[in-house]
Amino acid sequence: MHTPNITRFLGLAECYDGARPAPPQAFVRLVCAWCGLPALGLVVDLGCGTGLSSRIWGARARRVVGIEPNPDMRALAAARGGDGLEYRAGCGQATGLADGCADAVVCSQALHWMEPQATLREAARILRPGGVFAAVDCDWPPSVNWRVERAYVAMKERADALEAASHNASPEGGPRRWPKEEHLANLRGCGHFVFAREVLLHGVERGGAQRMVDIALSQGGVAALLRRGSSEADLGLAELRRVALQELGAAEADYVFSYRVRLAVKPG
Repeated sequence: MHTPNITRFLGLAECYDGARPAPPQAFVRLVCAWCGLPALGLVVDLGCGTGLSSRIWGARARRVVGIEPNPDMRALAAARGGDGLEYRAGCGQATGLADGCADAVVCSQALHWMEPQATLREAARILRPGGVFAAVDCDWPPSVNWRVERAYVAMKERADALEAASHNASPEGGPRRWPKEEHLANLRGCGHFVFAREVLLHGVERGGAQRMVDIALSQGGVAALLRRGSSEADLGLAELRRVALQELGAAEADYVFSYRVRLAVKPG
């Protein structure tokens, strides 16, 4: 795996785990329905991070194996614990798992950091016949208040421009990512699956003003710029914080998270 893709999130585990949403239970039910089972034997969670996307399976999977190359994220996932949960070092292209062992292979907010052809080949290898691959991505920002969302979009545009300029000036370049909007085409064109489609879901979680700021701070590019000396004012984070506090105050509100799920089934 490309090293900057791993180091990008070093030191962010606590912030990430506290700010990011867990995929909704509708996602769990959808994957089980595609598998044709009320509960699954083994779910493999590629790029599982801090285990947010692993812990959601509860009674719907006998066993979940999270694959994560970032040691900080993996350590926090293991510390959170949970019955039937196991976390291993590895990456989407090389899980070290046996052929045909999994009912489902899932990937939450992580497929864009993985080389698609090698990752989908590995997912198909470890899936049983008729098993399901499902990649879920969250749209940013969540919806809570339009003025807060506008401040977040302005911050992200500013951070993206500064990060691009930084990478262009660096001989090592930056992290490698693949467009999320190409996930479905990659699933349909890789030759490992008989059917693939996109489904839209949403989930609602609670949060206050600080949660939107923490979501911004959990973005690898924002964190990297702050480590390199950019200020919150440079990035628009100070303005996001001001607007979030002004609009949301000390109260909690519904954060509506929108998800794009790309599903594919292996030949039975």
